[in-house]
Amino acid sequence: MDIQRAKEEIKRSVQAYLATDDIGRPLIPPIRQRPILLMGPPGVGKTQIMEQIAQECDIALVAYTITHHTRQSAVGLPFIRERDFGGKTRSVTEYTMSEIIASVYAAMERTGKKNGILFIDEINCVSETLAPTMLQFLQCKTFGNQAVPEGWVIVAAGNPPEYNKSVREFDLVTLDRVRRIDVEPKLSVWQDYARAHRLHPAVTAYLELRPQHFYKIENDVDGVQFVTARGWEDLSAFLQAADKLNLPIDEGVIGQYLRHPEVARDFAAYWVLYRKYHQDYGVEDILQGKPFDTVVARAMNASFDERISLVSLLLAGLNTRFAAATATGAVTDACYQQLRSFKRTLTQQDDADPAALFAAQCENYRSRLDTDKAAGALLPDEAAARTRTLALLEEWSRHLDSALNADDAFDTVRGAFNAQVRRREEAVSTAGDALECAFDFMEQAFEDGQEMVVFVNELALGPDSAPFLAENECERFEQYSEKLLLHGGEDELLAELQRDDVRGAEHSAEF
Repeated sequence: MDIQRAKEEIKRSVQAYLATDDIGRPLIPPIRQRPILLMGPPGVGKTQIMEQIAQECDIALVAYTITHHTRQSAVGLPFIRERDFGGKTRSVTEYTMSEIIASVYAAMERTGKKNGILFIDEINCVSETLAPTMLQFLQCKTFGNQAVPEGWVIVAAGNPPEYNKSVREFDLVTLDRVRRIDVEPKLSVWQDYARAHRLHPAVTAYLELRPQHFYKIENDVDGVQFVTARGWEDLSAFLQAADKLNLPIDEGVIGQYLRHPEVARDFAAYWVLYRKYHQDYGVEDILQGKPFDTVVARAMNASFDERISLVSLLLAGLNTRFAAATATGAVTDACYQQLRSFKRTLTQQDDADPAALFAAQCENYRSRLDTDKAAGALLPDEAAARTRTLALLEEWSRHLDSALNADDAFDTVRGAFNAQVRRREEAVSTAGDALECAFDFMEQAFEDGQEMVVFVNELALGPDSAPFLAENECERFEQYSEKLLLHGGEDELLAELQRDDVRGAEHSAEF
């Protein structure tokens, strides 16, 4: 199955294992809660889905790559204890707590969550001395004499033997005590993940055009050559940093992530063209409403690869603006709540120093933020919004002094908040204007083509564009959404995307 289906299966298992009846007994007795064994090729996203499941189920996660451990760190260190047996004192070897089990208890203390997932990666690639310990772990849910705490679900992951020479096969006894799930890479599933996690548009656009290069592992006389989903994601992160820092990117850099020479060479060539298209078409000029008549003819006569790349560049420019508007809105909303809280405090403590009250409110906000960060309770966007909010609150606090009375202090903070409201309005206006300009260009160049299908479809699905469009009306987006019946022409589109070079092709959408 694909990784998304595997995630759903594991999530349902976690929910079932943690469910209890009306008197608190597990619906599935612990002895029947089989550990889950997730088997799949490297770099397919096994660790990422564990993080997602933990967040979505609001439970803790402890993840280990077991090949980094020795038997002593997994089982615990031996020590001698004196015990009385049959009236005689004897020396008995016992073990300290396993580092892994200790990490589970530490996670419970840090997060305040009693339930969680213990994820052990590369479980079938351990050393000969550690192999019996892993079999005992899967069969008995223990490391040495220490059991995994109740309320913790065990998920282990490994690679099939064709991908790793050090793989050890599990015996029948072990396999009869686990739930094995086999996963395979699937581009369409990964594209949803890439969209949600805002991977670099050059990567996503390239893989739409070259789906056969998404995941490849081959052996030849020069050794193993490979490209994995992990490689694409890591490359994307470096490309995004390189864009901000204006760092050069060449085939050598790309080849450090895509360890398949043919794919690395092909993407390097595409990267050069992708950057060139951004400049040649004046994408930023288009989004700022500057005349674009000179590039419309080129776009209409370009190859399909070039046209899809241009659409990707337009979407990337829009998404930057959408994200800025959404982030500014989140900070503004959080500041509004703090403004209301400050007003209530002033009303309740009318004889207190307003500046001191607001400073204490800022400190409380910082304390809650630090606690939630330490507990892993915040998604990245939420953490960013709250961090920016704290910076604003502390800036406002510095403009208050003890000489101000309650009314003047509140007016000072309210004035700063109003400036933040104007920043949000400006960000929304900038994004909305750019969207209208993009539609102007798309209508002239590709009004009835599959390029418009891609453009509108990505607007509807994007993690930045979709929330923006839900809150800010765009008449042309609604019109094209209905006209093109989003997803209605997917079969034709996918067929065209798989051709290497289709010139002048336009397909009407299904109605």
